[in-house]
Amino acid sequence: MSGQSALILGATGATGKHLLKELIASSHFTKIGEYGRRVTPHSQIPATNKLEQKVVDFETIDRTAFQDDRWDVIFITNAGSAAAFEKIDREYVLNAARAAKSDDPSHEQRVVYASSAGADSSSHFLYFKSKGLTEEGLASLGYELIAFRPGFLTQADRGGTRRPITETILNPLVSMLGSVWSVAQIPVAQLAKSMCTAGELGSPGIPANLKTLISKNGAVYTVVDNNPAVKLASSSTQ
Repeated sequence: MSGQSALILGATGATGKHLLKELIASSHFTKIGEYGRRVTPHSQIPATNKLEQKVVDFETIDRTAFQDDRWDVIFITNAGSAAAFEKIDREYVLNAARAAKSDDPSHEQRVVYASSAGADSSSHFLYFKSKGLTEEGLASLGYELIAFRPGFLTQADRGGTRRPITETILNPLVSMLGSVWSVAQIPVAQLAKSMCTAGELGSPGIPANLKTLISKNGAVYTVVDNNPAVKLASSSTQ
């Protein structure tokens, strides 16, 4: 379906800034909302009349922040620091997703979420467990969920912000494994393109060899791992 609306949360992050540009360039999305604790300066994005920006407080967010809008596809690229990742990447994400959920049962909504390789609600590692719990939480809200599980994000311009915990964990491994680790890397621009494509296609439209159906703890959703994400980006509908 063309003429859909897209909401992006986390557009000022390393992946989000590329994703915002992909959404603006997409003919599929005719309305885009960028909501966040801060929003992208106009000087950093292409001129467009389909973008609306809103500063929101994720500590106190409720449905009033989204009450005037019907979002078809919600993109979530938030990435927290090691000190605050669980609050930002789980609590804030789920609260925002609840607020964006339509009251109209006939309104089919999709969430495309930037998770992490290793995400697993049963993991003994807090970060990976938190990511897995967030995936299941989003799916349980009634969204069609597509969760991306990228490996190490490369070519990331973070603009002086603190490194997310994924880099804190994976950087030493990348240094040790060298070229072998390349199979688990993805440039942030490629991840953004892949997420945009998935948002346009929806779970049914993603080729079967590039997705995995997850069913766990009552949650059923689609996962796109690192290498499939690379391939999906190269088959972009743009």
